[in-house]
Amino acid sequence: MAIELFGGLAIFIFGMKMMSGGLRRMADRRLKQILQAMTRNRILALVVGAGLTAMVQSSSATTVMTVGFVNAGLMTLQQAIGVVF
Repeated sequence: MAIELFGGLAIFIFGMKMMSGGLRRMADRRLKQILQAMTRNRILALVVGAGLTAMVQSSSATTVMTVGFVNAGLMTLQQAIGVVF
């Protein structure tokens, strides 16, 4: 059971590193500006997070994308907190 747990965790971390690396290569200044505008205050970030979650029908997907944006340097932790909550 411990091997499965650590194996799953390792695959998750590997996937996050791959996603943030891909986002870093793909992202340009325009995407960063869009994310900055959509999360410029906590209330707006909360609305954007709720809307995105409703569109994709998955809070997990929203959280994973947000963490990827933070890892890629496209969002700050403060901005991400508003989107996730």
